[in-house]
Amino acid sequence: MPSFRDVTIRQLRYFAAAADSGQFSLAAANEHISQSAITSAVSQLEATLGVTLFERLPHGVRLTREGYRFLERARSILNAVQDAVSEPLTNDIALSGTVRIGASYTVLGYYLPALLARFRKSYPNIIFDLRDLDRVAIEEAVADGELDLGLIILSNSDADLTLQKAVLLRSPRQIWLAADHPLMQQSQIQLKDIERFPYILLTVDEGEASSSRYWKSAGVVPDIAFRTGSMESLRELVAHRFGITILSEMVFRPWSLEGKRLEMRPLLDPPPEMELGLVWKTDGLGVPAVGAVHSFLIHPGKS
Repeated sequence: MPSFRDVTIRQLRYFAAAADSGQFSLAAANEHISQSAITSAVSQLEATLGVTLFERLPHGVRLTREGYRFLERARSILNAVQDAVSEPLTNDIALSGTVRIGASYTVLGYYLPALLARFRKSYPNIIFDLRDLDRVAIEEAVADGELDLGLIILSNSDADLTLQKAVLLRSPRQIWLAADHPLMQQSQIQLKDIERFPYILLTVDEGEASSSRYWKSAGVVPDIAFRTGSMESLRELVAHRFGITILSEMVFRPWSLEGKRLEMRPLLDPPPEMELGLVWKTDGLGVPAVGAVHSFLIHPGKS
């Protein structure tokens, strides 16, 4: 049985970097090390665990099922280490109060819970009042003082939004398709290629409006076969080759509920990135508990 003594934090970090970039060479550049260091770290992990973490492809790597599962655990460990060294060691840990937070579907389902769980370890006496609302309702509630903080798809927001805002994450949009889809045979995929196949449209978080903007800009007219508000339904439809879709990397998962493989590929002419952001009133950070949550969300590695 593998021993934890055989695994280092550096190996986990290099493995996560390779998983995020999809290329050992790019991971090495991002970590400012040699490619051989990434390759060695991954090989040592695979030998220790007794599984293959990546499929080696002509132009990069992709996680295996075992690799994907291990990535979630590796990220939990890396986050725990980061929290341990940055956790407040002063009386701030006794900070208490309720923070009212509004979040839209995508943010609440794929971004916020893990972050707040990390925050709670440092500030166990702060209570979250979480509300699942759409972007417009969140912006109005923050402006009216009914919410302290709002997390929204900021790229959908109006440019003249009067609230304070900060981008927390930029997530590239890529094409999702079944592992045996004909487009997988192309070395490069363009946005115009989606016109040739049925399209599955996710409607939550203003998905149709945001997609229409970049389709119109590129002169693309997709053949929309299905509209759905369920991410899991969308994955099943794509995995069973009922259509393709374009969504952000943040919400991608490589398997459907039935265990069918999905692929994600970059576009030669990609749509604008999805921007996930935080909004608040200029005078809305006076309560210490709110200020602590605000600071953590903007700098999650420096809580």
